[in-house]
Amino acid sequence: MSHTKSAQIKLLNRVKKIRGQIDRVERTLALDDHECAEVLMLLAAARGGINGLMAEVLEDHIRLHLLRDGHAPLTPELGEDLIDLVRAYLK
Repeated sequence: MSHTKSAQIKLLNRVKKIRGQIDRVERTLALDDHECAEVLMLLAAARGGINGLMAEVLEDHIRLHLLRDGHAPLTPELGEDLIDLVRAYLK
């Protein structure tokens, strides 16, 4: 995972934001007169947050573990291509 304190804080802040989004979904669903469109929008926002977090963790993993100097099973160019592909898939 993240090997710097600032990167760890950044990831934890993303998780807190996602938790807040999911809590909002729960509160909205608990209302007797909730709007389906509002719930769908909230779910889409939460999914976007999770996809962003997943992309960040995956990118960190590729950069820190697959592209390390002297231990790279992938070339830097292939690693960058992999990152671009994953980011495109998660959009």
